[in-house]
Amino acid sequence: MTDDDTYSPGEIRTVALAVIGGIFFGGVATGVAFPTLPLLDERLIISTLMLSVILSANRIARLFMNTPAGTIIDRVGARTPMIVGLFTQALAPFGYILGLYTPEIVVGTLPWFGQVSLPGLVFVLSRLFWGIGSAFVFIGAFATVTFVTTSNNRGRWVGYLRGGQSLGFPTGLILGGVLTDVASMEIAFLAAGILALIAGTVATLVLPDVHGGADTKSAKLRELPTLLRGRPAVLVIGFGNFTLQFLWGGVILATLARFANDFGLEISLLEAAGVSGVVMAVGVLTSGTTTVIMGRVSDRVNDRTLLTLPAFCAMSVGFLIIAYVPTLEALFAAIFLIGLGMGAAAPALMAILGDLTPGDELGRMGGVYNVMGDIGLSLGPLVALPAVDAIGFQWTYALCAALVFSCLLVVSVPLLRNPKVTTSTVNAD
Repeated sequence: MTDDDTYSPGEIRTVALAVIGGIFFGGVATGVAFPTLPLLDERLIISTLMLSVILSANRIARLFMNTPAGTIIDRVGARTPMIVGLFTQALAPFGYILGLYTPEIVVGTLPWFGQVSLPGLVFVLSRLFWGIGSAFVFIGAFATVTFVTTSNNRGRWVGYLRGGQSLGFPTGLILGGVLTDVASMEIAFLAAGILALIAGTVATLVLPDVHGGADTKSAKLRELPTLLRGRPAVLVIGFGNFTLQFLWGGVILATLARFANDFGLEISLLEAAGVSGVVMAVGVLTSGTTTVIMGRVSDRVNDRTLLTLPAFCAMSVGFLIIAYVPTLEALFAAIFLIGLGMGAAAPALMAILGDLTPGDELGRMGGVYNVMGDIGLSLGPLVALPAVDAIGFQWTYALCAALVFSCLLVVSVPLLRNPKVTTSTVNAD
């Protein structure tokens, strides 16, 4: 990205910390609810596929909102859309509570889906609200931080941004899993709603508007191929984001509670929900810490793409461990490796995108990046749970290892051959 405006280190710090504060609390709220959601079929009259739809509904909504949200942010700036998005997200957990108390009425039967219950529809609608709000939050955060930074310090602050989101998530995972086991689903969802409201309040009080907007044309999801025309590097970066989100945010988070339940993994008094929450928290904590460190490292290496090589290898090994060694100790080691890989690859890809994107296109290109990730997030639960039922955990996780390893050829090699992504080239502009 190039821009005539420059910001002092103090100004960058103020803006970035304001954005990270809202993202952190939003991450906590997301984490609180997630250990409980995969177990909803124990409370609601829904099939496995319907449960998959509930898990994916927010990602699907965000998938369709990303490009319009990016256009709006390019037009009016990031502050107001981010605040509206945070408060829209806050509606979802209270909708979960409503769904738990909705009469268990079967409203119909659909092919493949089986029975569709009224509580299930309430959960789907609530997840849709979360997805719409998060589109504005994620793209607004990316646009704001990228706009105020340069290629000399962008990796550092993008790393902090991703780290803030990631470190909020494990806090919520532990809180949500423990609250579910020792109290109830209702208490876990109530905590998520309160934390989401706090995120919106923090953003309202402290978030500045540094990205003032520009006169841009409207963009829709069907126009995605046009946006990518002439930008093959963006497509490659997007595929990397797709793979990361499909595997971590889709497959792992959707299947881990059931994996722990099927293999009888326990930690003290914690059963499936609690174990999955703690294990996922370890992975995300590892990812968040690595993200903060590798964001700074990416500013100092000659080519940010170099960081993706060990990252994809570590993730591949982690999935193989889960596939062939189904013990609690091996699960912790595998999630640690996958977290390391996520933490190294994600900030590098996002910083490269920021280096290549003009300031007046940050919203739209951030939207494209999120579209690719949300395709992965949406497909993950839809594919993972039926795959586990059909071919078992071992084959499912082994195929995940093969997919992430393929990114070495599909993502790393093309970016290494593209001189525009090297920090030295961008700095020289």
